[in-house]
Amino acid sequence: MKRISILFFAALFSVAFSGCGYNSLQTQEEVVFKAWADIESTLQRRADLIPNLVETVKGYAKHEQETLQAVIDARSKAGSVQISAKDLGNPAAMQQMQAAQGGLTSALSKLMLVVERYPDLKANQNFLDLQNQLEGTENRINVARQRYNAAVSDFNGAIRRLPASLTNKFLLHLERKEYFKAEEGAKTAPKVTF
Repeated sequence: MKRISILFFAALFSVAFSGCGYNSLQTQEEVVFKAWADIESTLQRRADLIPNLVETVKGYAKHEQETLQAVIDARSKAGSVQISAKDLGNPAAMQQMQAAQGGLTSALSKLMLVVERYPDLKANQNFLDLQNQLEGTENRINVARQRYNAAVSDFNGAIRRLPASLTNKFLLHLERKEYFKAEEGAKTAPKVTF
């Protein structure tokens, strides 16, 4: 009889522990960390392409030095703001990083407007290749952000649902992660004038 009760409690404990979410919560947090690493990787790719783009444009538009300097400065600032995976739950750190990346995006937009003024530059094959790579990188950044937000959504939901919420509260103590949010003013469409 004692043996049966021990087996019963062992089986009950196994079933309860396997359904508590201990492993799945940790797996989901790792998915968030991987998605964040993908964002960092695509941001690094963009940062690596920018010096080549700037040098190509410099050759054609020497008198647009102010715009080129703004891109260089924005790239430097964006590169200096780094957050680690442990800061993904820190809204201030995420906002600071997003602001720096937004400044770089804005500077690149101004650079592309400068390019419109120089037909010879637009026809240059090296520039076209760099522009295509930069455009592709921007698309990758957007996809990486969307995947990160999906992973954060899954994780944040998981740590709030029973029974995993109890496991998190008493065993893991994992914190809610911050979403990658749109930049200030992103809802306002840019004005195009000719």
